[in-house]
Amino acid sequence: MTINQIVRNTVERLKAEGKVWTPDVYAEIFCAEAKKAGFAVEDCSGIDRYVSLFDKKTAEEIKQYRVRTTAELIRFLISKLSRLNPSEASVLVELLSSLAKKMAQSIDALHNPDASALAKKTISILDSQGGVTQIDLLKQAWTNFLTIYDDTFLMKLAQFGTIDTGNLRRTIEGLNLQDVNSALGCVDYAKTVRLLVSSLVPSIAPSMDNATIALSQKLQDKPEYVASDECEKDLKTAIAMRIALDKQSVEDMVRALDTLLEKLSAQLIDLIERSENSSTEIREVKRDLEALESNKPNDFKTAHKRLYAIASTLEEKVELLSKDLKVHNDKVTQMGKKIVALEAELTQATQASREDFLTKLYNKRAIEEYLAIKEAEYERHGRKFCIAMLDLDYFKVVNDTYGHEAGDAVLIAFSKILKDEARTSDIIGRYGGEEFLAILGDTDLAGGKVFCEKVRSHVEQAHFMFQGERIKVSVSIGISERKDFPSLKAVVNGADERLYDAKRKGRNRVEPA
Repeated sequence: MTINQIVRNTVERLKAEGKVWTPDVYAEIFCAEAKKAGFAVEDCSGIDRYVSLFDKKTAEEIKQYRVRTTAELIRFLISKLSRLNPSEASVLVELLSSLAKKMAQSIDALHNPDASALAKKTISILDSQGGVTQIDLLKQAWTNFLTIYDDTFLMKLAQFGTIDTGNLRRTIEGLNLQDVNSALGCVDYAKTVRLLVSSLVPSIAPSMDNATIALSQKLQDKPEYVASDECEKDLKTAIAMRIALDKQSVEDMVRALDTLLEKLSAQLIDLIERSENSSTEIREVKRDLEALESNKPNDFKTAHKRLYAIASTLEEKVELLSKDLKVHNDKVTQMGKKIVALEAELTQATQASREDFLTKLYNKRAIEEYLAIKEAEYERHGRKFCIAMLDLDYFKVVNDTYGHEAGDAVLIAFSKILKDEARTSDIIGRYGGEEFLAILGDTDLAGGKVFCEKVRSHVEQAHFMFQGERIKVSVSIGISERKDFPSLKAVVNGADERLYDAKRKGRNRVEPA
């Protein structure tokens, strides 16, 4: 039998018995028919699915009072909450929070990095008195941890003793250490061999010698050879050869450098033949080279003499290079002026942009363009729309207390709330400072109030955080519908006036209420 058939049977029975069709009566008859048909319906389980969630004492009380329906269960819970002593409840909450922190600190001391990270996050949230959403997310994180936690790694120790998954210390103390040490004696040399072969490659020389190549291949084919005395001798020989190859490569590079410097010196001399003035910077280079000569290794003495010759030549004649630099400097100055002009054009283009640079919502220019479009649609086709003016309460206090960086963070967070609550057809923009404007298309005043109240409630309940500190934020909203005003300017002014009505009536409200 299908659920549709059960529904039809329920309706027929209600008609036959002439009962009043209240939700409770319908539910009772429906569940009776479902049970008769052998059809399990979760909603027909009554309060049993809820009673199992309470502590044992509360569950006994529910049974004692013979609570049968969900409505009776709600009344019972309301009565029970009414009997609670507020001061005792507050003390109980504080004690439970303290207990949770101690438990988290204990978990942090264990040897599981995932549990330790969650414990630290728990302590942080409890210290900052996080909201319901944070506590719920934290609860879900612990649930996920328990779901995916895997302790099967302990089974790897089963060959060395008895595994007690409920007592890690007993497991460790029960291991046969002799068997463990014996197992550890079976060393896998493959990783060590890979490191050794890599270290035998010369760091400067382009290639290895044949003997080292042969040793590397032997180690790869037979990794256990690394533990033999013969391998130790081969490694010492290979290392000595690697050092010799690197040294030879350095000598070859020094000779190549010497040849290069000779050619460079000749080219520079030819370049500055017409130069007449001396350069202070070049004199300093020359003095540094003179001081360096006494400490320079003999292997680089030839290269040093070439460098000193270049410095002496540059000291004699540099005027031609200076003239070239002056020409280039003039070109750079001209390019700088062009860059300034381009930056000015870029600034104008940015100002003409349709997006607010901070909130990424539409800016005032774009909002005014959309208002003109909505007005044309209203006049031509009678399409209704509403205007909502939104302004953050006491925003200057936020800037003065926490700084403009915090104020910017609040504006960005508020703009995200607007995006979340808006429909795709709504147009949201920053009208100036902390004031925002929303164009609600195809919406009457009643529908506009629904949107505004959602935004107001969302802002009131949101956690605006800056550098670990919560900032209390609220918003006042004025709303008007186009048909109630003679012109577009009047409807915008009407929304603005109602915004200030909301401010005068205590803020954190929507007008017209």
